[in-house]
Amino acid sequence: MTSKKPIAQLGAEVLRQQAQPVDDFTCPEFHKLIEIMHETMLEANGVGIAAPQLGASRQILIIASRPTARYPHAPEMPPILMVNPSFEIVDSTLHKDWEGCLSVPGIRALVPRYQAIVVQYQDQQGEIYSLALQDFPARVFQHELDHLLGLVYLDRVENNQDIISETEFFKRIAA
Repeated sequence: MTSKKPIAQLGAEVLRQQAQPVDDFTCPEFHKLIEIMHETMLEANGVGIAAPQLGASRQILIIASRPTARYPHAPEMPPILMVNPSFEIVDSTLHKDWEGCLSVPGIRALVPRYQAIVVQYQDQQGEIYSLALQDFPARVFQHELDHLLGLVYLDRVENNQDIISETEFFKRIAA
């Protein structure tokens, strides 16, 4: 069992910094951080997490779409670790959908995102991969990538009326 770290909350400086690339894939601290990220994400019922959320300004993220209490309708996919990720747009159409964030508890917002993308990334050994993502997994990736750019999902909201409490969000999806 690893030691869980607290999740950085909105206002923490690390959430507004550009994350640094990973260039040493053999560093024990790098592998320990990955373990802690995965454990923290699962314990918090997250569908993704980025290293800056745990205070590490490094280009590391995990996407792990699955049904949770926070996202009951999320599709099931195995967790994917992505180091030094980037993406290309497959379809430039933006689609608004609801997002929340472990670093911004209690709030949901409608955020425009690309629905279809191709992601390039490295795994924990430094091997390069490419993966097509669409719909919810593509949204999760773009959300987590924003953390590596020093952004949070609220920065992408087009209208303040698209921001609601999580209590209201759950009332709407239950209706």
